[in-house]
Amino acid sequence: MGPQRPWGLSGRCWFGQACPGRQGPDVTLPFPLATPEPSEIETGRKLFAQDTDFLKGVVAMDGLPPADRIEVCFAGRSNVGKSTLINAVTGRKSLARTSNTPGRTQEINFFTLSDSHYLVDLPGYGFAKAPLAQVGKWQRLLKSYLAGRATLRRAFVLIDARHGIKAVDAEILALLDNSAVTFQVVLTKADKVKARDRDAVLTQVRATLQKHAAAFPEIVLTSSETGDGIDTLRAIIATLA
Repeated sequence: MGPQRPWGLSGRCWFGQACPGRQGPDVTLPFPLATPEPSEIETGRKLFAQDTDFLKGVVAMDGLPPADRIEVCFAGRSNVGKSTLINAVTGRKSLARTSNTPGRTQEINFFTLSDSHYLVDLPGYGFAKAPLAQVGKWQRLLKSYLAGRATLRRAFVLIDARHGIKAVDAEILALLDNSAVTFQVVLTKADKVKARDRDAVLTQVRATLQKHAAAFPEIVLTSSETGDGIDTLRAIIATLA
């Protein structure tokens, strides 16, 4: 038997712990990249091999489906690649519709994954092409949803790996903190960034996340183009309880 790994559950390195074999025996890496075990990857593969279907778009709280299963949501500013990532995770090319106009899609879209999960696509933020009154209505709906959905297990906040966390992203992170919703940062478009620039973004993201009580202590690095990180995201969703 090899040396035991003091990284936390499933071989993961948790915030505030040293990560032998990754960054050296005495180096502490806050918010490491998520690295599921092979068994967790397989659990994710099996879950996402099942049917995923669009259920409904919601514009008011009374339109929400019953809170009767595990739920995860995806949030991100417009043009971060949210719809593309959802399509990649589910293996469906056009499940989540992409819009040519940033900020145009302003419903909370629910998708069923088998009979056990809801995948929820939140409206993109940052470039809303709508009157201020309508934008305010969407913001109130979002706050009510996040604060009042007991079955919401995690929010995945998508951040463009080329740009890092911007002011508009900081607003949603604060909202998730205030709503006591655990969130996990997912860096998108990682294939479009050089390693040096990516490391700089990771440093910025890690520094920001240390200020947020609701931040889950791992980061997911993804590319919808190459498929990197997609199995990891599936595994995370599949092992939530």
